Amino acid sequence: MVGMTTNDIDVLGIGNAIVDVLAQAGDDFVAGRGLVKGSMTLVDWDQSEALYTAMPKGVEKSGGSGANTIAGVAALGGKGAYIGKVHLDPLGETFRRDIQSLGVEYRTSANTAGPSTARCLILVTPDAQRTMSTYLGASGLLSPADVDQTLVSAAQITYLEGYLFDAPDAKEAFRAAAAAAHAAGRRVSLSLSDSFCVQRYRADFLELVRSHVDILFANEAEIMALFESDSFDAAAAAVRPLCSIAALTRGEKGSVVLSGADTVSVPAAPAQVVDTTGAGDLYASGFLYGLTHGRDLASSGHLGSLCAAECISHLGARPLSSLKPLLDR
Repeated sequence: MVGMTTNDIDVLGIGNAIVDVLAQAGDDFVAGRGLVKGSMTLVDWDQSEALYTAMPKGVEKSGGSGANTIAGVAALGGKGAYIGKVHLDPLGETFRRDIQSLGVEYRTSANTAGPSTARCLILVTPDAQRTMSTYLGASGLLSPADVDQTLVSAAQITYLEGYLFDAPDAKEAFRAAAAAAHAAGRRVSLSLSDSFCVQRYRADFLELVRSHVDILFANEAEIMALFESDSFDAAAAAVRPLCSIAALTRGEKGSVVLSGADTVSVPAAPAQVVDTTGAGDLYASGFLYGLTHGRDLASSGHLGSLCAAECISHLGARPLSSLKPLLDR
C-alpha cells in the first residue's frame, strides 16, 4: 500500500483494535449473565470464552470505537489513518485487512507474543440496545513507542478513544500523541466512550481534557459522569471553558455543540433503529469530516447526525456502503 504524505490525513484515530462478534439476544440472557444492559464490561479471556460459547451465533465484524470512527471518515470520502495493536493471529489479520481495504493508513506492527487480538462480544437486545463484553488482549499493549509521529504530524486531527484508557501504557501514549499533535500545530480530539470508563478514571480524564483536548465528544451519561452531576445542563456548562469544542450527543434528542459562548442545537436525523452499536462513533465521523473540510459547527453536527442514523439502521457499527450521498443532505 502506498503511504500517505504530509497533509494527506484528515483524521488519525488511536484506539483499541478489536474484532466485534455481534448477536441478537433477549433481555433475560443479558440479565442472567450479570451484565448491565447498554454498558461495556471488561472481561478476561476465560470470561470471554464462556460468554462466547453461551451466546447465540454471532457475526464477526472488525470494530473498535475509534476504528469505527475512522472507517466512517473514509466512507465519507475523507482520508484516515489508524494506530492500534493486534496480535499476529487470524483475528488480527482480519482487522488489518478490513481497515486497509477502506483506504485507511494502518502501519502498527502486530505482536508475535503475548495475548491474542482483542474481541468484543456484543449482545443486541430487541430494543436495539447493545451490551458489550470486551477482552482487550493485544490492544491493551499499545504504548508511546507505537505512536507514529509522522502520522500524528500529518493529521489535521488526532482522535483518541476513551475506551483505551483502561490500559496503563495507553495513557502515556495519549499524552505523547497529544503533545506531538500540538507541536505540529494540529488539533486533538477525545471521545469519553463510556460512562463506566469515565467513573473509573474521572480525574485522569479531567486532566486530559483540561491540558490536551481541543474537541471533546461525549454522550449525556458520560459528560454527567465526568462532572459528577445529575444535570446535563450543569455538566455542559462545566465543560464549556475546558476545550475549544464539545459535541454532546443525547440520543433521540439530537446533540448540543458548545464552542466558546456559542451553543448549537442539532436535531437527531430520522432513523429506523435496529442496533445502536456505533452511533456515537459514526456521529464523530461526520462531525470530524465536517470540521476538516471547512464546514461550520451546525453543518458538521448535522452530518454527524446523518451518519449516526445510517449506522443504527442496520446491525454492526460500520457503514454498509459509501456515506458520500449524505454530504448533499
